[in-house]
Amino acid sequence: MTETDAGRGKVVVNRAMSLDGFIAGPDHAMEWIFEYLNNDAFPEVMPATGAMLVGRGTHEVGKRIAVEDIDYEGGPVFVLTHRPPAEPERGVTFLSCELAEAVETARAAAGGKNLEILGADLASQCLRAGLVDEVLVYVVPVLLGDGVRFSTSGLGRIDLEPFDNQQSGAVTMLRFRVRR
Repeated sequence: MTETDAGRGKVVVNRAMSLDGFIAGPDHAMEWIFEYLNNDAFPEVMPATGAMLVGRGTHEVGKRIAVEDIDYEGGPVFVLTHRPPAEPERGVTFLSCELAEAVETARAAAGGKNLEILGADLASQCLRAGLVDEVLVYVVPVLLGDGVRFSTSGLGRIDLEPFDNQQSGAVTMLRFRVRR
């Protein structure tokens, strides 16, 4: 799976991060992100997104956050989990399959646009498996001191090539290609 696949978008790990390397604060707190980021900060990202593949933990945290100012228009949402819920959730497809199959399923649903990967554990698994083309990070000017780290332990070394950075207000967006 690479960005060079004909007619296919990229597989992109997308996340906001505090300056000290956390993507969520203690108790998975994420409200701090929305103090800095909104739909207008980097308007080119969402139209390039065709689907999202999310880890179950990140999905559960997202459901707890009431974010009226964020309009999600990034296509279908897939949640990879070993424990699908008994009741279906509107607008969400739960997948209980191998990682590569989940990425392929969500990527096919992206309709030629990018597939965004959300969640530290899921992103680390995808990076380890060589399934990611790009890492996009919004660096938010805050120090959280504790919480959920950017990647899980045991990720190992992943070499990245910077290719873009932009500033919007207090937030810096960094983009990297994954070197193969």
